[in-house]
This record gives sequence, structure tokens and C-alpha cells, in this order.
Amino acid sequence: MALTNEQIERYSRHIILKEVGAKGQKKLLNAKVLIIGAGGLGAPAAMYLAAAGVGTIGIADADEVDLSNLQRQIIHQTKDVGKPKVESAKETMEAMNPDVKVITYHEFITSENILDIIRDYDFIIDGTDNFPAKFLINDACVMAKKPFSHAGIIRFQGQLMTYVPGQGPCYRCVFKEPPPKDAVPTCKQAGVIGAMGGVIGSLQAMEAVKYIIGKGDLLTGYLLTYDALKMQFRKVKLPGDTHSCPVCGDNPTITRLIDYEQAECDGVGL
Repeated sequence: MALTNEQIERYSRHIILKEVGAKGQKKLLNAKVLIIGAGGLGAPAAMYLAAAGVGTIGIADADEVDLSNLQRQIIHQTKDVGKPKVESAKETMEAMNPDVKVITYHEFITSENILDIIRDYDFIIDGTDNFPAKFLINDACVMAKKPFSHAGIIRFQGQLMTYVPGQGPCYRCVFKEPPPKDAVPTCKQAGVIGAMGGVIGSLQAMEAVKYIIGKGDLLTGYLLTYDALKMQFRKVKLPGDTHSCPVCGDNPTITRLIDYEQAECDGVGL
């Protein structure tokens, strides 16, 4: 397909990059990315992917906009309080870029529906705030051979990693199973600085863009951590041996998806 004159102008700062060009922009326009969670991480990720011209963006979230969300979930506005987050997000994204088709899933992601939902997407962004969802997304993506970006934030700290099938450890390779209930404070209990979502969520969007255009080094095999108070990033190499992993290893023992129970709004699993 040929880019229209309007698209050439809209994406001109992408097109002049040798790593992107018209070819890379067409890849973005043809790509499909699913964002699970329209909160602190999903909000900035969704906005940057829409602005970048990712052609189809799915967004899944069962919640409605709450006033306490607005300190960090920048895709929503005060007028959206009480509205389903997926509807609020869709309105913002489509107003930003009419090139983008937004598909909404106003439902909880569970072991029953996740494989059907992720099936048609090229890349998944985990913007959830609880451990059960993170393990479910990881296991489903491994089973379906879907690349995804994991991230988590709490207080002034954040972390992220990227899984690509066959190219490094999955989330369960690093964090074996969800922690016991109440072992880790939720962000409702511990708090989270609003801009932290912008920092980490934008990095998730960057991972998706790099995967789609096939340029740069992804965070496969690494965990990137960020301490905002110290203004310090650390890139930690993860164990390279994935053979014994119960889901992505040579002899997986987890062969069906599990819905764990846990409090909402968990932190990063550090």
C-alpha cells in the first residue's frame, strides 16, 4: 500500500529515520498490538502506539474510570469518571489518530477467553496491576507463541522485560509463581508516583515498535529496572537456561491456564 500525503506528513519524523522509513511505517500501519490493562502502564503505551500509527490496537479492561486513576492514567479525563476505561481509551486514541482501529474488550481476561483474544495480535503488552493476570498473560503467550512486554510499577520503582518465543526466558522463568496473598503491598496500599507509569509504559510501547519494525535490541533475556528517586536504570541479565521452566521449558508441567486469586493492584514483583 502507498502512504497518503496526509500520512507522509503525520509520520514524517518516523519516515526520515533510516531505521524506520516508509517501509517501517507501513509495517506499523499493518500491525496489531493488544494492550491488556488501560491503567497506569496501558494508558501511555496506548497513546504512543496510536500516535505511532499502529494500525490495529486492542485494549482490554473490565474497570470503569475512577477519580483516583487520573493522577497517572493519562488517557482518561475528569469527564470520563464512571465510563468504562476501554471506551474512554478508544475515544482518546481515535481522536488522536483516525488511522488507528481500536478494538475494545470490556471484560476480565481469564483462562477461558485469553487465547481467543490474543490469537490475532502480533504483540501483547501486559499493563495489568496484579500477579494473577501477569502469570496468566505469560503462560497464554508462551502457549500461543506470542511475544509480549511485561512491566510493573510501585512507589518510585518500575521494571520491564520482553519475551519473544525461542529467544529467552519468560516471566515464569524469573518469577516462578505468584507470591502468597498479602505478601506484597498493592499500589493502593503503597502508592505510586504518577509519572512512573509514563516512563515504563512508554518503554513498553517502544519495545512493541522495535519488534514490529525489526530494529534494535529488545529486552529479551534482560530485566530493566528503574529507581526514580535515584534516577537510576539497571539492566540485569536473566538466567539463560530455560529448559526447566514449567511453561516454556523442554518438558512443561503447566499445560493448561490457571486463574490465580490475589488482591488487585500488585506491584512489580521485585
